[in-house]
This record gives sequence, structure tokens and C-alpha cells, in this order.
Amino acid sequence: FAKAIHLNMKFTLSLFMIATLLSNILNADTLEIGSSAPKVFTVDYEGNSLDLNAELSDGIVVVFFYPKAMTPGCTMQACSLRDAWDELQERDVRVFGVSSDTAKTQSAFRNKHKLPFTLIADTDQVVSKAFGKGRWSRQAYIFKDGKLVWKDLKASTAKQAEDVLKVLENLE
Repeated sequence: FAKAIHLNMKFTLSLFMIATLLSNILNADTLEIGSSAPKVFTVDYEGNSLDLNAELSDGIVVVFFYPKAMTPGCTMQACSLRDAWDELQERDVRVFGVSSDTAKTQSAFRNKHKLPFTLIADTDQVVSKAFGKGRWSRQAYIFKDGKLVWKDLKASTAKQAEDVLKVLENLE
């Protein structure tokens, strides 16, 4: 009986350690409000080099992460920002979408859905790591003049633009 309790305790402790490890991975240190834009070089949907820090340093910029191009939720998220493009442009907001898809896939996604903003091909996870996020999580961030002013670590799909526009109203 004592041996069974000992094995049960070892099993419980092992589960606890695994849960703690997973929690740490999933809740990696994300950028905090007021943080400077990460200094990262990456590639856009055309395969061009992109200095993300420079892009986020001036004006208001939305960066949204989606798990995989061409999937239903990710398409809704990107298209909601596309559909609000005129209003975002009136506010001089630039938008960057990021996923781990290749530049070729990002380009096809952009063309298929007529997305007017830049998509980033984060195949090596450099951008994701700089933001302290997990690979498959949906998130959104707003930078103003290079400083993080808002983040949503469980970003919406169809209501992504609505959430962003509400925040923008409060920034003005």
C-alpha cells in the first residue's frame, strides 16, 4: 500500500512539473505595455528584408499574429482588418500580419483575400520569440512611436478590427 502511495505521489509530482513547464512555455515573457518595439530583422510576403523595429518606430502600428494562413479563423482575423482598412488609413495606422508561413504562402494569402497590409513570413520564429509568444497563439499589439501601448494575448478572429478601433479611439 505504501508503495502505491509513493508511486501515486511520484506520478502527481511528474504531472505538476510537466504542467509548470508547459505553463512557462505558453506564458513566455511577452512584451509589457511601455516596452520598446523589438529589434528584429525579418522577411515580408515578397521575401524582402524588413527591419521591424524601424517600421514600428513611427506613428501607430498594429501587429497581429495568426497561426496559419488560409485557415478559417486566421482568414476572418485578417479580413476583419482588411474590411476596416479605410478607417485605419484615415487614422494613419499601418498594419503587419505575422505567421510562421513561408513568404510564398503569405503572398498567396494576401492575394487571395486582397489584404492591403504587409504580411511577415516568420518561418524561423524570430518575430514570435521577440514578442515572447507561442507559435500557434493568436495575438495583437499596437505600437505608438515605437512603444507598446496595447496588447491582446487572446486576439479575436472576426472582431479583430473592432477591438483595434476601440483602442485607437481611446488613444486619441
